[in-house]
Amino acid sequence: MEVTKEGRSLIMRVPIDGGGRLVVELNADEAAELRDCLVGATE
Repeated sequence: MEVTKEGRSLIMRVPIDGGGRLVVELNADEAAELRDCLVGATE
């Protein structure tokens, strides 16, 4: 998994089965919401 900052956006690249990558563009608020969801799901 990889996240880079490009301008005001965060670009997240997640490896998927078959060798491809899912690419998602997030703003800071969306990234924080995703973080909170992931923390809640892994506790």
